[in-house]
Amino acid sequence: MAYSEAQKRATIKYKKAHTEQITFDVKPGTKNIYKAVATSKGMSLKQYIVSLIEKDMKEGTSLE
Repeated sequence: MAYSEAQKRATIKYKKAHTEQITFDVKPGTKNIYKAVATSKGMSLKQYIVSLIEKDMKEGTSLE
């Protein structure tokens, strides 16, 4: 089944209401290295970054 324009609009509306975006810059080639490490662990780059942040927070090293 094709992704309709109505579904596309609904997805955009949902994401605006329920998510936030974080972006950051890295040196050329670094993204590919990070992505390779994430893939070797069976994760997407996003999953890997979030898991590292959550692990750090659980260890009590966050800035609370």
